[in-house]
This record gives sequence, structure tokens and C-alpha cells, in this order.
Amino acid sequence: MDTVRDGSGVPFLLLEHGGESSRVRDPRTGEEREVPNDEIEDTGASVLSVAGRALPGAVRGELAAIGDDRTLGLLRAIDRREPVGVRLLLDEYDLCESELHGMAGELRAAGLIEPVEPAALDAIAASDRGYRTTETARSAFSRRRARVVEDGGENEDE
Repeated sequence: MDTVRDGSGVPFLLLEHGGESSRVRDPRTGEEREVPNDEIEDTGASVLSVAGRALPGAVRGELAAIGDDRTLGLLRAIDRREPVGVRLLLDEYDLCESELHGMAGELRAAGLIEPVEPAALDAIAASDRGYRTTETARSAFSRRRARVVEDGGENEDE
């Protein structure tokens, strides 16, 4: 996954690049849409950093033990897909194994993720290690989802 921005500088997550248009997701609202390729440009920014920066201040405050956007983005990705295998995280995001191990260690020490047994993952990753969020993290994100619904947002996933 890559990050792009439109002409006004708004960042998006690039989901699918086509011949004339691309499918993008707004990391703040989760809204997906098709955008002509000539209206977007690659940012080179980390997908996880963009996702972490998109979290509202209230959620960031609840997760104050995590100080950097990239690790917050990883937490959001785990929450959105849980349980999720390590190989999938390594394949999809711009992380090497040691970075993922360090970030996961920080999230575990903060009580925000926990390891899952390989049997809890889908059949494709049955032998893979994985993670899921703890109740603390799920509560912070569920309050965010509730606020998005109250504010009339359509979808909050990034």
C-alpha cells in the first residue's frame, strides 16, 4: 500500500492503481473513492504514519503511551484486521522484521496488543504468529467509531 495526495495536499491511502484512475481511502473517514490518476501524486510517506496522524486527538490522548504516528498506525491496522498475522503485516506495510518486533513490543508493553495463537488466524496464515488488540485499545477505537456515527460520518476504517 502506498500514500498519495490530491492537489490540495490531502493524504490518501492508495488501494488500487488503475490505468486512468485509482481507488483511494481517506485515512480519517475510511471513505473510499475513485480518483483520476492525474489528480493525485505519490507522497512517499509511510502508510502507517499517515494512518496514525489521522487519528483524532481524543483517541491519541487515550493511547498516550504510544508517542509516534507510525506505531499508532500499526495499532490501528491491527485493530481493523484483528487477529492479524505477522507475515501479513510485514508484506503490507513498510516494515522490516526488527521494526515490527520493536513496535509490537512497545504496544504489548503498553497493554494495547496481545499475541494470538496461530490457530486463531485464518487458514492461509495458520502457522504464523499474530496479534490482536486488547480491550483498552478496542475501547478507544470503539469510542471513536461512536463519535464518527454521531457526527454523521459514513465509515471510520483506514
